[in-house]
Amino acid sequence: MIIIMRPEIRADGPEVEDIVSFLRHFPEIKVKVVESEGEIRPVTEIHLIGPTHNIPAEPIKSMDGVEMVVRVSSKYRQIGRHDIHLHPVGFTYQDILFDQDSLQIFAGLCAVDTPEHVEQVFQCLQELGIKTARMGAYKPRTSPYDFQGHGAKCLPYVFELAGKYGVKIVAMEVLKENHIDEIRQALEETGHPTGVMLQIGTRNAQNFELLKAVGSQHEFPVLYKRGMGLTLEESLNACEYIASEGNRHIVFCLRGVKSQLGLPHRNLIDFGHVPVVKRLTRLPVCVDPTHSAGVKDRSPEGILDIFHAAAQGVIAGANMILVECHPDPKTALCDGPQALTLDELKEFVEDVAIVREAYEKRRALRKKYSKGEED
Repeated sequence: MIIIMRPEIRADGPEVEDIVSFLRHFPEIKVKVVESEGEIRPVTEIHLIGPTHNIPAEPIKSMDGVEMVVRVSSKYRQIGRHDIHLHPVGFTYQDILFDQDSLQIFAGLCAVDTPEHVEQVFQCLQELGIKTARMGAYKPRTSPYDFQGHGAKCLPYVFELAGKYGVKIVAMEVLKENHIDEIRQALEETGHPTGVMLQIGTRNAQNFELLKAVGSQHEFPVLYKRGMGLTLEESLNACEYIASEGNRHIVFCLRGVKSQLGLPHRNLIDFGHVPVVKRLTRLPVCVDPTHSAGVKDRSPEGILDIFHAAAQGVIAGANMILVECHPDPKTALCDGPQALTLDELKEFVEDVAIVREAYEKRRALRKKYSKGEED
């Protein structure tokens, strides 16, 4: 159950205090007061967690300051679509829109290796008119002997170069809470030349303390990657962990699931879930074709499998693409065999534009026929 207060009511107001006092008659219920910025006004909500079926709605509706009482059957109290008229679908960060209609491309190095390579990638993105990138400073690896990233020492030059080439957001994986502090400190020391989207990788998909940590800070949005062996519901509940701590600026990323059924691809590509996530939640949806396919094989017509995988996501309505590239993939310190060259990235961007146009035509066709159905 969610109690939505009138616009003028604040979380520390007497009206909220009266309601919380009333709810103490139901000791098995956990009460959480949430303030957020809605699409048209600030919103104060009181969330009731537990067996709420025994709580009468009518007495609460009549209490001072209450606008409405919503019984939520969905498990996704924070990220679901039940109060879509009050909360926006998506968010804006660094003047870039992330919602269920937009499309952004985040391209870059799986793992930062040299300043020269970082600069070459950012320069290419600037030439392509792309203002968003991915850069890995902290890298979890299957083998303890593999390169695990330069960590905090590469952050200053990554951020400075991003600012130099007009990159407004860098998506960057964090593995533990103090990585957030290191990123924040590096941004402050360099004068905030860019923004950062904190990425939760598939290996930390159910690291609940890390989920709480990225959720409790409101400075950076969060890119959550589906767990490689988790059901969709388990992964969406992980996003609920993030949102329940107060940060609803979340993008949900599909990156393929671990299954031998996906061979010869690295993972079984799960981009058919793009519309499912959009239907169940208010979250923008990202696809990661590089990690899904994991190879740079080509179809008989010469198109890379990574392009085909990305097209599956875009034609289904994806709002963000995470793709790896490298100026010289054979020298990359992580996942070089699946990284696009900069020339391939240029082709990729053009290919995505073609598929996105097809998606827009599909939407227009549905709109045309839905009008006929209404008539």
